[in-house]
Amino acid sequence: MSNIGILKEGSLHAGLKVWYGRAHDQFELPVDGYVVDIVRGGQLIEIQTGNFTAIKPKLTRLLENHPVHLLYPVAQEKWIVRETAVGHPLSRRKSPKRGQVIDVFDELVRIPHLLSHANLSIGVLMTQQEEIWRDDGRGSWRRKRWSIAERRLLTVTEELIFSQPADFLALLPAALPHPFTNKQLAQALTIRPHLAQRLTYTLRHCDVLTAVGKDDKSWLYDFHRHGET
Repeated sequence: MSNIGILKEGSLHAGLKVWYGRAHDQFELPVDGYVVDIVRGGQLIEIQTGNFTAIKPKLTRLLENHPVHLLYPVAQEKWIVRETAVGHPLSRRKSPKRGQVIDVFDELVRIPHLLSHANLSIGVLMTQQEEIWRDDGRGSWRRKRWSIAERRLLTVTEELIFSQPADFLALLPAALPHPFTNKQLAQALTIRPHLAQRLTYTLRHCDVLTAVGKDDKSWLYDFHRHGET
């Protein structure tokens, strides 16, 4: 696996490629004008560790003629590693924040029109990661000007595969009322209201959820029933 080509990509992306790759895979192969991370037989495998807007044109083109498996990592557990501006280690601590699979909707909201494509499947990788902070004075004020230099993969604990939009309904709690509001969804899943809004927006545009009315000022959502208008 030494010829994968990790020098021009982030550590997390490179680590995931090594973890997911198999002996007979092809790496960094040109396909339809784009360089694909992994080609496994007739399937294209793309790893996206950041914003899905950046990969939207690439996906749109590749899906025309190829099955594509899109991998997205979620940091289920994360350690913050602080370093000096030149990379000397200072400390390491575990972050109290824990990611969950539902976090993928922060990115799926950018490509709802592609999720129903027969050639697309989504793989959410639950991971343990290190996030490297450097004291260089150029980072966000929220981090007191520490920069996030890179993210490193420690391990992948699970892959959850979604082959069609309806598969995402398995993430909704059984006790969710029908119909339900975004507020009720956020409470049931213990997530931010904004993330609940992204979930319902995405699944509405995939024809999986439908708006069935309003409760005061809040939209009510329910599972789409085919045949209704």
